[in-house]
Amino acid sequence: MYKNILLSVDLTDSSSWRNALPFAVEYCQAMGATLHLMTVVPDYGMTVVGQFFPEDYEKKAIVQARHELRELSTAHVPAGVEVLHIVAYGTIYQEILNAAKSVNADLIVIASHRPELKDYLIGPNAARVMRHATRSVLVVRD
Repeated sequence: MYKNILLSVDLTDSSSWRNALPFAVEYCQAMGATLHLMTVVPDYGMTVVGQFFPEDYEKKAIVQARHELRELSTAHVPAGVEVLHIVAYGTIYQEILNAAKSVNADLIVIASHRPELKDYLIGPNAARVMRHATRSVLVVRD
């Protein structure tokens, strides 16, 4: 049923993968699917904010994220599961949706936490992915 499963993680927050990664791995094993493990290095939107970072910040952040993503998969994904790594840069929910389309994901797996007041005002990435995705989305609660 599923051939390509996309799991987006926040490398700075283990709750974004602690419960979701085992679900994604189990689905991949059961279906013989490829796991597309992704992280997004967020942009800071406004150039007024970006000007305070070193000129090569984006490049260094992407290289570091790629390294950490590989470490995560090596430590937590069994050898029999095919894993492809994706590091994107930009707005988190938009990059998840772009990656899902790019890899032809049958399923997007994303973690979510209990909403706080700020989440109702701003809107969490999981809710935005669910709202805008053209593919099935599995939200795994922390």
